[in-house]
Amino acid sequence: MRDPYSILSVSKDADERAIKSAFRKLAMKYHPDQNQGDPSAQAKFAEINQAYEIIGDKEKRAKYDRGEIDEEGKDKFTGFGGAGGNPFGGGHPFGSAGAGGGFAGGAAEDILNEIFGNMGGGRSGMGGGAGHPFGGMGGSGGPRQARQTKGQDAEAKLSLTLEDLVCDEKRRVHLPTGKSLDMKIPNGVKSGQTIRMKGQGFESRMGAAGDALVTIEILTHKLFKVEEQNLRLDLPIALYEAVLGAKIRIPTLEGKVEIKIPAGMSSGKSLRLKGKGLPNRNGNRGDLYITAKIILPEGSDPGLRALMEDWQDTNAYRPRGSEFG
Repeated sequence: MRDPYSILSVSKDADERAIKSAFRKLAMKYHPDQNQGDPSAQAKFAEINQAYEIIGDKEKRAKYDRGEIDEEGKDKFTGFGGAGGNPFGGGHPFGSAGAGGGFAGGAAEDILNEIFGNMGGGRSGMGGGAGHPFGGMGGSGGPRQARQTKGQDAEAKLSLTLEDLVCDEKRRVHLPTGKSLDMKIPNGVKSGQTIRMKGQGFESRMGAAGDALVTIEILTHKLFKVEEQNLRLDLPIALYEAVLGAKIRIPTLEGKVEIKIPAGMSSGKSLRLKGKGLPNRNGNRGDLYITAKIILPEGSDPGLRALMEDWQDTNAYRPRGSEFG
């Protein structure tokens, strides 16, 4: 076996973090589940596992650097076979020398589980087991199960309008797997929230399918402003509508409704339509607040100007408080 530093492509003064990072990258590249039917990848995977078992372990790395053990973890000073006559000495060509000769052991297995998840019961052995390249015999002599790898998660984005949030219809999601799914929009969903759909990700030859991770984007509405579960709508009204009152049709998320503007409605005052906002997690709807914005006609209107001059002379009033001087 070659020098473990060379196998992992790290320098001899590399720190533990750099060694771990190098092992993770190589393990992901050469893992058997990613290279089905490629014996050379399987051999490379065994080699990088053994290299990490040596220099990824603080004590073994120190022994190797002092020349006390070789590249396979064998004790250089006990002679061939070691103290117990084992032809592999203190090490094993395919991983740590535990009972059954694990394919990936100790620290290496911890990292593999981080990368690929909990992939089955115990370490997979290299020798003997049911004719599988990652089978083998467990410490008790029984056959080990092949590790199972969950499929990769599939990420997608779903853009929603405010109208979608109050509609009972499902929305179609297109996944990178090629599948399209109809998804029910959960109550109270927020922009940026990710929804997990179990088993809808990429398939795996050796385990369960991954999940679909759908990130929600709620689009900005041209009329409504969102305030938690409530909505706010600016309603332009004419001066005469504000003075005399009026019935006006306004938009809501579910269509238009008619509201009554009371006579003497000042600009900036609001009306409330209960239950016309967005749903919370329990399905309870917020409210819609309609704020009046008085709009004067464009250009100069001599009649309106004359009316206001007369009004100013006979019915002047103070719209501002004393704090304005």
